[in-house]
Amino acid sequence: MDNRVFQVVEKDETQKSSKPEELIENFSEFMLQQQLYRAAIKEMRTKLEILDEAFQVRYDHNPIHHIEYRLKSPKSILEKLHRKALPVSTDSIWENLTDVAGVRVICNYIDDVYRVAELLLKQDDVSLVRVRNYIDYPKENGYRSLHLVVSVPIFLAEKTEHVNVEVQIRTIAMDFWASLEHQLKYKAQDEISQDLRRRLKACAESIASLDIEMQSIHKELQNARHNSER
Repeated sequence: MDNRVFQVVEKDETQKSSKPEELIENFSEFMLQQQLYRAAIKEMRTKLEILDEAFQVRYDHNPIHHIEYRLKSPKSILEKLHRKALPVSTDSIWENLTDVAGVRVICNYIDDVYRVAELLLKQDDVSLVRVRNYIDYPKENGYRSLHLVVSVPIFLAEKTEHVNVEVQIRTIAMDFWASLEHQLKYKAQDEISQDLRRRLKACAESIASLDIEMQSIHKELQNARHNSER
């Protein structure tokens, strides 16, 4: 049995605004909505942890390295609504924003990314809203990840609400590049020269090649182990 500690990293952005009630007109309704998003994050975390543990028991391999999650702050939500010229209301948030609740799944290998996505979407109460495959089709800057928007039911005393959660699934190498690229852009305030952009993209391509090679080594070791057990 795997005795590792399952690492979960929380990034609650609600701490960014000291007075969020000044940003949303119907703040009490907004807070109820935020509670639903928190519940959806918990539901998704539980599903992923169970999938990982079940896979480890059956195949002696943990596809998930660790999980991170975050709830978008009221300030970030408001900024996004304004940027998209959308109404500022809870209905507008429900209908137009799919990334208020976010879960990031960091996997060991590329195959694990697709395996986790497949197992998650097989669950009867998980509905796929949208998929964006930035692994097979990377962004222009070199960013790679598999993005799913899924809907999960949250059971309340009076009713059931279906809540959207954005699930980003990527390898350790992809996450390493994305995290550092984000920090560099933030510190440079997006003022990065074309040469640096070119170098960052080259790093992304090198990391992608490393991912493929590590996947190949992993498969060869698995095959050798299976052959020795026959």
